[in-house]
Amino acid sequence: MHEIAQIPWGVSLAYLAAGVLFILALRGLSSPATSRRGNRMGMIGMAIAVGTTLYTHDVVSLPEIIGAIVIGGGIGFIIARRIAMTDMPQLVAAFHSLVGMAAVLVGAAAYLNPGAFGILDAATGEIHNASRIEMGLGVAIGAITFSGSIIAFLKLNGNMSGKPIMLPGRHLINLGTLAAILGLIGYFVTDQSPWVFWTVTALSFIIGFLLIIPIGGADMPVVVSMLNSYSGWAAAAMGFTLGNSAMIITGALVGSSGAILSYIMCKAMNRSFISVIAGGFGADAGPAGAGGPVIDRAYKRGSAEDAAFLMKQADSVIIVPGYGMAVSQAQHALREMGDLLKAEGVKVKYAIHPVAGRMPGHMNVLLAEANVSYDEVFELEDINSEFSQADVAFVIGANDVTNPAAKTDKSSPIYGMPILDVANAKSVLFVKRSMGGAGYAGVDNEVFYMDNTMMLLADAKKMVEEIVKGLAH
Repeated sequence: MHEIAQIPWGVSLAYLAAGVLFILALRGLSSPATSRRGNRMGMIGMAIAVGTTLYTHDVVSLPEIIGAIVIGGGIGFIIARRIAMTDMPQLVAAFHSLVGMAAVLVGAAAYLNPGAFGILDAATGEIHNASRIEMGLGVAIGAITFSGSIIAFLKLNGNMSGKPIMLPGRHLINLGTLAAILGLIGYFVTDQSPWVFWTVTALSFIIGFLLIIPIGGADMPVVVSMLNSYSGWAAAAMGFTLGNSAMIITGALVGSSGAILSYIMCKAMNRSFISVIAGGFGADAGPAGAGGPVIDRAYKRGSAEDAAFLMKQADSVIIVPGYGMAVSQAQHALREMGDLLKAEGVKVKYAIHPVAGRMPGHMNVLLAEANVSYDEVFELEDINSEFSQADVAFVIGANDVTNPAAKTDKSSPIYGMPILDVANAKSVLFVKRSMGGAGYAGVDNEVFYMDNTMMLLADAKKMVEEIVKGLAH
């Protein structure tokens, strides 16, 4: 299967071109303004890599391979067209699980038929030592990615509670299991018995499950980017086993970029990177306020007409979108509201928290979908100081990322996370479906009950559409 074509320099050049395109794709995806171009470069690079691999390798049945690509690509195309933006985080988690399982299956195929993969030592009849290490690491990381992504999917999709599930002695169990996996991979170099390979695989599936269930909903965006990193390293390890430089390059890029993103997000949330990747290491079993009942307190309720009048009189409005906006698909109505305010001479800006939504960049994508101008969208560190000068902070479906408990309540599960200081604005308009539910982290928000806050209780899209009507008159 590994009979390479007679022009290796051409193959290397093609893989190099694919690698450069992948790097340019990552660069493009770093900014909303260039994200579409970056996505196209990534697609072209992958097409070159796949085409080169098929051309330079003898395969058992090329029609079967092409048929599988067409079927898989067709399914992916249909899912991508039909999936709602609110379901994108769990879709990403599901895709990560498929990458992980693919790594496991490739590793298993290489172990069962090493001759077909060119990793068999002709003199000893055994798998090369280096290939055993690559195979063991690839299978282990792939299995962890698969089971961890399944748990992330279930939490994001609401099939499992978003609250941390703390097992007794979880740290000892996790460390012991990880040590056993690494020890067995080392032993695999000296003994390629089936029980070693399959035990590594089974333990890796188990530890992926154990690492993710203690992580709560507030940290789920970090989990998504972390699993993305794992899927990349799994692909890179399998690239060594297959002798495919394109897989090595792609996997390393995905793995390193995912790790960097996870670190940046942990920093934005004041979380320890090590504690998150270790499965909630150091998290308390039951912090006060987490998931507790919402206390019945006095608050000020307003209407769409009140909100329209207040924003018409303002000089500056800062809009803070959150997951509630995504659920109701209110981004287009929100952009229309912003356009009407600008027509009235009001300065409009959008404030994005790094972990708003359920995955990195969730809010940026939604606003871009609604054609909100990129120069009106600002990250937390660039706009937080402006809330004290803003006349109105318009919060639409964002709870945890605006909750002062992150600064004041040491028992809160979100304590230490930097927040958007919406409470510093002269007036806060807070769009929320009802007062009956807390945020994803299960914590009530003090902003709801402040004197300068007006609660707009309704479906986010319907409320914004009513406000648009009020601004138009």
